[in-house]
Amino acid sequence: MNHERIKNMLIETGKAVRQNIRHSLSVSSTHELSQVYAEKKEDTIYMIDREVEEHVLKIIEPLSTALGGIVLLAEGIGEDETGVVLPAENVQPNLRILMDPIDGTRGLMYDKRSAFFLAGAAPNKGSNTAFSDIEVAVMVELPTTRQYQADVLWAIKGKGSFAYRENMLTGEVQEKTIIPSNATSIIGGFAQLARFFPPGREILAAIEDELIHTLAPSNPSGKALVFEDQYISSGGQLYELLMGHDRFVADLRGLLYNKLRNEGIEGGHVCHPYDVCAHLIGQEAGIIITDGTGNPLHAPLNLTADINWIGYANKAIEHEVKPVLMKLLKKHRLTI
Repeated sequence: MNHERIKNMLIETGKAVRQNIRHSLSVSSTHELSQVYAEKKEDTIYMIDREVEEHVLKIIEPLSTALGGIVLLAEGIGEDETGVVLPAENVQPNLRILMDPIDGTRGLMYDKRSAFFLAGAAPNKGSNTAFSDIEVAVMVELPTTRQYQADVLWAIKGKGSFAYRENMLTGEVQEKTIIPSNATSIIGGFAQLARFFPPGREILAAIEDELIHTLAPSNPSGKALVFEDQYISSGGQLYELLMGHDRFVADLRGLLYNKLRNEGIEGGHVCHPYDVCAHLIGQEAGIIITDGTGNPLHAPLNLTADINWIGYANKAIEHEVKPVLMKLLKKHRLTI
């Protein structure tokens, strides 16, 4: 794999998406952008999602031949199972790219908070290609109309994580250091279980409350022990860990909804592989990322699998939180 070429292609693609989104936000109403374009197996596709497809393909397709062919699996682009093969006549593409052109659509289409372009590239092993095969990952911030700066982050496997901040008015670029929190406890910092979509939020809140009470059983001062930030974007959650803002985050909706379905209750919207396709950046930065049972995250590179993931800013946070959290997940029957 030509890692540098792939990285540059994905960053260019993310910036093209960013430019298109900024234009759309400035000329279209929230009502227009939030109209449902299609209901697909992986998620609801809004008009704001649909508009970026041509910009993605315009950059990736011309470069696909030189890279030995690409299987592009992107939310809202092509077929759910097979994706798009570029160029179309290539029968054995070398590269498999998993992409979420807009991760955090709901927040961005209302101009509330940044979303992120996410992409991960791996040698193509067909349907056996997995999260652990990703060798290049890119995140490009998709800011609201009130921002004039946006961050670009990337990682190449075994070579660390990098970032820069771009002034979108002047084009000036400033290198940015990725430094996850070095705090030894979640007490006093931002930490949360993702529970932004019903049903079952009361179960996740109970687990979170019990976790905090176990770590800090007494609070005579009455001060807030832990702060939470329900960022409705997996890329946004990763970004907060990378920048040292958050110390712990867990998205366990897949485990929760599996429990509810076993009890005859309908589930809800979960995290999918494209939501975590840039998590190599976190791993290269030293963030500990596991699945919902505490094991290394092993996800297929497709658009439909249910994903549970946990991110600890550092080893000390993992040592503090993980044993308690694993016991609580069993207590509340989210795991066996």
